[in-house]
Amino acid sequence: MSTTSSKHPGALGDDVLTIALISPEAHRRDAVARAITGPQARVTREFSSYPDLDDVPRLLEEDYDVVIIDLDSNPEHALDLVESICSGGPSTVMVCSAKADSEMLVRCMRAGAREYLAQPFAQSTIAEALVRAAVRRPANRPTKKVAGKLLLFVGAKGGSGVTTIASNFALSLAQESGKNTVLIDLALPLGDAALDLGINTQYSTANALHNFERLDANFLSTLLAKHSSGLYVLAAPDQYTPIQTSDEAIARLVAVARQGFDYVVVDAGSRLGITAKSLFEEAAIVYLVTQVSIPELRNSNRLITEFFRASNANLEIVLNRFTPRSLGIDEEHVTKALTRPAQWKVPGDYVAARRAQNTATPLALEDSPISRVVRQMARTACGLPANTDKKSRFSLFGKG
Repeated sequence: MSTTSSKHPGALGDDVLTIALISPEAHRRDAVARAITGPQARVTREFSSYPDLDDVPRLLEEDYDVVIIDLDSNPEHALDLVESICSGGPSTVMVCSAKADSEMLVRCMRAGAREYLAQPFAQSTIAEALVRAAVRRPANRPTKKVAGKLLLFVGAKGGSGVTTIASNFALSLAQESGKNTVLIDLALPLGDAALDLGINTQYSTANALHNFERLDANFLSTLLAKHSSGLYVLAAPDQYTPIQTSDEAIARLVAVARQGFDYVVVDAGSRLGITAKSLFEEAAIVYLVTQVSIPELRNSNRLITEFFRASNANLEIVLNRFTPRSLGIDEEHVTKALTRPAQWKVPGDYVAARRAQNTATPLALEDSPISRVVRQMARTACGLPANTDKKSRFSLFGKG
């Protein structure tokens, strides 16, 4: 089942009709979408292939007000979908076709469809059908759970320390917020989040991505490991495991995680094109982790100017292993290379970092200049005020 996502249904106002549009034919999806006008209805998801009948319960979880199904590509399967969706939930099902077929119209109505939309799709006809759908919408609709906040970490270059920052940030976030938090290691095929946190895992990201079509909250819960801090972790494979994945699989994994957790932290590593692109639109914050060196500043500049500016991502730059007295590159040139000031400056502390790795004790569980900055990042992400404890004298490395 392929999908093209726009806004999550829960992100729209309660008065706006949320619409799922199902058609393998892009031109027909476009024709229907163009005919839906006005602020009271919105196509929130387009399906570029027919869902399997086994996928209908998952589709119904999204609680669409209206589902519009194209008949022409596979009429018999489309009719089965109509019947399955109508019997499984309160969504108003409409069908669309390029043919005015009276026999098919009768079959659709018997299956439960409320409207038969024939091409060409007139705006007035669809508007009237949507008004009728709005009237049929249940008065007491269940409150839609707000999706958890997605926080995405990417590295400008291998070795930037993105996993160390992401894993300790996730642990701090779980502690500081007191809310359900999960860390997903998408630094594939090799990821070290579990190692940094000192936990052993039985299952991994590979299990989720290989089985994404049946992934739901219950299945995901069986794959997670729990750190003593309360943080849940979906680790990368313990052994080298080449994974052929897709944007659809990653999007499904993150969507399921956001249904069950208040905060979803994703370590995307430095392989930006493979794992991160499909997540940018959904991320509340994208943290770009880099260091003050010519190769990393160059990579950061290219990513910011060629990619981040083309997205709506809320970008925050994290300068890792920052040592202001021995940069070799002054801060003015760093800011110029990044095209903006860095929000966070994590100090270099080789001894603390090495001790954490050797003892499998996360930096976030100890007091150090690094842990104070990472803790402040977490507090800011969950809306808490700055830590005014005296130990925050290292705040010159904080948000700038």
